[in-house]
Formats: sequence, structure tokens, C-alpha cells
Amino acid sequence: MSTPGHASGSWGAQPPPPQQTGVPRAQVELSLAPHAAPVDEDAVEQSAGDMGPTGRPLRFVPDPPLLAHHGPARILAVCNQKGGVGKTTSTINLGAALSEYGRRVLLVDFDPQGALSVGLGVHPHQLDQTIYNVIMERDVGINDVIMNTPVEGMDLLPSNIDLSAAEIQLVSEVGREHTLVRTLRPVIDRYDYVLVDCQPSLGLLTVNALAAADGVLIPLECEFFSLRGVALLIDTIEKVRERLNPKLEITGILATMYDPRTLHSREVMARVVEAFGEVVFDTVINRTVRFPETTVAGEPITRWAPRSAGAKAYRALAREVIGR
Repeated sequence: MSTPGHASGSWGAQPPPPQQTGVPRAQVELSLAPHAAPVDEDAVEQSAGDMGPTGRPLRFVPDPPLLAHHGPARILAVCNQKGGVGKTTSTINLGAALSEYGRRVLLVDFDPQGALSVGLGVHPHQLDQTIYNVIMERDVGINDVIMNTPVEGMDLLPSNIDLSAAEIQLVSEVGREHTLVRTLRPVIDRYDYVLVDCQPSLGLLTVNALAAADGVLIPLECEFFSLRGVALLIDTIEKVRERLNPKLEITGILATMYDPRTLHSREVMARVVEAFGEVVFDTVINRTVRFPETTVAGEPITRWAPRSAGAKAYRALAREVIGR
């Protein structure tokens, strides 16, 4: 009878030493992209008058009419100083849904992390020119940097870590808070919507986005700490309205990562509706595994899983945004 130490593949067997491939870790390309879109799950249809997740009857929002011409664009800043609340996901998917309704959309990645660019299949560290170059270099125009996306009618102004230097370099500039609006001015007439994905802070870049915007869309995770931070954001919005941008208004608050099965999510939702009333969109974005999949695939959910609940929710949000 063999002992454990001598048995093949037994507890005492020593694993072979790891083989050295000679490839530096920095050069290894990691890819998790699925090979094909998953089978869609059909969303449960709700009609106007049904009780929605906000606790209010759903309002009827018709499909928007087709446009005879494009522009000038309405600029929306997608903003919340708390990270991980769905700003980038909402920017990509709202933009894609707006384009499905015939709107021309420009997505502006105004976060040095470049998550918006990554979410559309762009590798930010490989870009020679980004929004940073448009802002800081006089010989680079916005048309030199705008990129097409896989979604027809939706373009991207990309970003990468270089943008983090702009916040420091702009401090000494005259009219530093209006840098973004000057940057966007040449292309405003080509688009119907410009969606600016802001960084998770209330620094100079975010103030630039608010100074350029006609409205603010606030994604709010249905979680207690997110609710606490909205008061600070609204205070900043009011200061920007008073001092820099009188036309700025809150377009709406979008509840994200909602889980109807938990009492906590339902309680936070009730508090949000109680505090902000009609400003809260009827559309609510539920938690789903589809959104991480779309980030890896580099496509909006309206293309990756077009019949899913998430895709239908962002189409409903697009109708509400156009209606407001």
C-alpha cells in the first residue's frame, strides 16, 4: 500500500515549478470580451398608469418625432461626485438610445480615467490626441479628435490620463471655468445632444462641465451614502447657476442600481421621490449582469442585448429626456 507521499497526484506530491514565459507583465494583453452577445431576456412591459418603481403611476411619454434638421445641441452634464453610481454607463446607453430616435449625439469623456472611451472599445493609452490636446493646444481643433463609434449617429470626444494635468494647468488661465464651452462651440450646430461624462469630484473639470451645460442629469445609486452626497452636488449646481451659467437647471435625477427585492433600495427610492418630486425620472435602472458585459464588449446595451430590460429602460429614459 503506497503512502500519501509516494502516490501519484497525492497530497504530498510537489507541483512542478512555474514555467517562465519571458513576457513582461506590462506587455500582456488581457481581454475578457465575450465572443457573441448573449440571448436576450424579454423585459416585463409596463404601461402608462401602472405603478412604477418610484411609487408613482407611470406617465405616458410618446415616441419623439423625427427631426427635419440637426442642432443646435442641448448640452447635458452627467454628474455626481460619488463614484460607481452609473455615470459612464448611463452616458453611453442614453446616447445610444437617443441616436435610435434619430438624434445626433456627441459623447464627451471628461474624466481622466477614460472609462467612457473604454466602454466604447477605445484604448485611451493608445490615443495620440484627446480632449486634453483640444483644450491646451491652439493648433489642435475639436474636429481633429472626434471619433466615430459603432453606433450610427453617435460620436466620441475621447480622454485619457493626460486630462488630469489640465486641472492644474487651467488654474492660471483667464476664464478657466468656460474652457469646455469654448471647446465645444465649433460643433454645437452639428449635434442634437452633447452628453458630458464628468469625473467623480467637484473640481475644476466638473465646474467646466456645469458651466457649459444646459442641464444636469444626476445618476443616483439607490444606497444611503449616495443620497447624502446629492445635497452637496445640488449646492454646487446652484453656485454655478448664480455665478457662471444662469441657464443651468437639473434635467432629472436617475435612480440606478435599483434592486426591488431589498427593503433598503425601496426606502432610498421613497426618500429620493419625497425630497425631489417630479425631478426624479420615472425610468429606473435596475441592477443586472448585462451592464458589466457591455463594458467588456465595448458596446451599449441597446446593441449588445437590445431586448433586455436595461436596453428598454434607457430607451424610456431617452424619451423622457427628449420630452423635458
